Amino acid sequence: MRAAGVTTARWLEAQLVAPEAERGERIVCYAGALVGAVFATALALRAQHTWLPLTVIAVVAFDLFGGTVVNATRSAKRRFHRPGRSSRHHLGFVAVHVQPFVLALLVPGFGVLSASTVYALTLGGAAVILLAPRDLRRPVAFAVSALAITVTSTSVAVPVELAWFAPVLVIKLLLAHLLPEDAER
Repeated sequence: MRAAGVTTARWLEAQLVAPEAERGERIVCYAGALVGAVFATALALRAQHTWLPLTVIAVVAFDLFGGTVVNATRSAKRRFHRPGRSSRHHLGFVAVHVQPFVLALLVPGFGVLSASTVYALTLGGAAVILLAPRDLRRPVAFAVSALAITVTSTSVAVPVELAWFAPVLVIKLLLAHLLPEDAER
C-alpha cells in the first residue's frame, strides 16, 4: 500500500513542480507557494472575508506564488520548452488560467470588468510575446509585463487585499512561463 501512496505523491509532485525537479527546486517552490498563500490569506483575513472567499484567495495565492517560482525553474523550463512544444501550447497554458473569473465570482469587490481586463491583458500580452521574433521575446516580455502590471495596478478596481493578484499572475505567465532558459533560445 505504501508504494502506491509514494507513486501517487511523486506523480502529484511532478504535476505541481516538474518531473525530475531537484530537491532545492522543490523546496524553493513549496516555500514560495506557502509564504505567498500565508501573506494573501492574512490580507484577506484583515479584510474580514468569510470562509469561501478566504479559501479561494488562499488557493489562488498558493497556485500563483508557487507557480511563479515553479515556472522559473530549470526543470519546468525543460518540461514546457521541450521539443514539440509550440506557441499554441504556451498560449493554451496562459488561457486556462481563469483565476480572475473565479475571484470575480467568489470574492466581493473583484468585479467581472476587473477580471476581464486582467485576463485580456495577460492573454493579449502572451500573444504579443509569442508573435515576437525569438531573439526579441525576452525584452518584449518585460515591456508587455511592465505595461500590464502598470495598467492593472493603476486602472483596474480591485480590493486592496488582492493588489498582489494581477502582478503575480503576469509574472508567473508572461515572464516565468513563456521565456525559455537563455541557453535554449
